[in-house]
Amino acid sequence: MTGGRGTSPADGTAEAYGIERLLRAVQELSMATRLSEVQQVVRSAARDLAGCDGATFVLRDGDLCYYADEDAIAPLWKGMRFPMESCISGWAMLNRQHAVIADIYEDPRIPHEAYRPTFVKSLVMTPVRTMSPIGAIGAYWADPHDATEQEVALLRALADATSLALEKVSIHRELEQEVALAQEAHRLSLTDPLTGLLNRRGFTEEVDRVVADPSGAGGAVAFVDVDGLKAINDTHGHSAGDRLIAAVAHSIRGAVRADDVVGRLGGDEFAVFASHLDPDLLEERLVTALGTLASVGTAPLRSPGELPDALLAADVEMYAAKRKRMLYS
Repeated sequence: MTGGRGTSPADGTAEAYGIERLLRAVQELSMATRLSEVQQVVRSAARDLAGCDGATFVLRDGDLCYYADEDAIAPLWKGMRFPMESCISGWAMLNRQHAVIADIYEDPRIPHEAYRPTFVKSLVMTPVRTMSPIGAIGAYWADPHDATEQEVALLRALADATSLALEKVSIHRELEQEVALAQEAHRLSLTDPLTGLLNRRGFTEEVDRVVADPSGAGGAVAFVDVDGLKAINDTHGHSAGDRLIAAVAHSIRGAVRADDVVGRLGGDEFAVFASHLDPDLLEERLVTALGTLASVGTAPLRSPGELPDALLAADVEMYAAKRKRMLYS
């Protein structure tokens, strides 16, 4: 035997060393929340526990064995996939039992040609989860080696702990996905699908949040109404109307600052909140950007709870601007 990395210095302490190393691996696996973390623990612990020259972590991928990770004195098969029926890891999973092979070239279960380029002479392969295996842990020796009962027992215990860790990782991933889906659903509930801007609910929530922030302050609210949308819809169809709405949204977004709040309140109505900005300056920016596409009215917003009144005041100003435009057009 070559005396792999994990070999204890004295036979009398081998059992204690193995138990101590296994307990550390179990603790590390209990804290793992990512598959990559499980792989890192398994590949290192397997080599230490067996005192071997190489260890591999295999995952079942349908009818294939995926050699996900390894820790060895020379490259083995990391990243490769093989049919379950053609490799010893597949045999261990299909038969739900470990394999102890002192001489790989004397065992018909081993695909000898695949092993000839490697250093491997002996091995132990242990399935992960006995009832319905989802993977396997392999330990390899560069010299002929008949694995001891203790080495096999430690590897099987590691496989059991790995099974629990993989189940937890799966649950953790599902929870993350559920949280992400919930966050996306919430985002969509606040977003106008045509323009990508905030909808009325999203605009209201965001303005309330900004105004209520102790570091924030009041500012200006603008009410924007698209001119001639009904005529466009009647003459050219709603697709043309949608393009006009999208163009107005683009112009509004380009006219204000990145942290200003922009929303489509519905139909042909938009709103803007710009903190620390005078209403006249906000109106000037929007009128310059929109030209004849829309009418604009603004009003001050000084404190939380005033948004409905500020929007109403801006709406009145907007209609005054619209009537003035119609009068002189």
